[in-house]
Amino acid sequence: MKVEDEELIAGNLSKIMAMICIRNTGLENLHAGLQPVTLTGDYSDVNVIDATGQTIPWRTVSHIDDAQMAALMREIVDRLFTFHMRRDDPSFRDHLDRWITASNRWDTPVLDTAFLEAVAELGSGRKPGGS
Repeated sequence: MKVEDEELIAGNLSKIMAMICIRNTGLENLHAGLQPVTLTGDYSDVNVIDATGQTIPWRTVSHIDDAQMAALMREIVDRLFTFHMRRDDPSFRDHLDRWITASNRWDTPVLDTAFLEAVAELGSGRKPGGS
C-alpha cells in the first residue's frame, strides 16, 4: 500500500474515532455553558471567585475534578474498546460510513511529534519532559 493511501485511511479512521468515541462523551458537558469573555485573548484578564472568596486566575483554575476526569476516561476507553471490538460487524461499519461525511470536514491529521517524543522518553525509562 502506498504511503499516501495509508495516511488517508489512518486519517479518516482517526477522525471518525475522535468524533464518535471522544467528542460525544462527557467532554460535551465540559464544553457546555457560558464561556468567559477575555479582552486580552489569553484569559489573563479572567478570574474565578470560589465559594470561599478565593480569586483564581482562569488559566490556572482546574476545569474538571478528579471524579469527572476518571468518568470521562472510562467512557472514552469503553467507546474505543467497543469500536475495536465491533469494527468488523457489518451493521457497525454501516453506521461508521454515515459519519465519514461529517468527519471529512475536519482538518487532515498530522503526526504529533510531542506525543512521539513523550513515548520515546517513557521507553527510555525517563519521565516525559525530564532528563
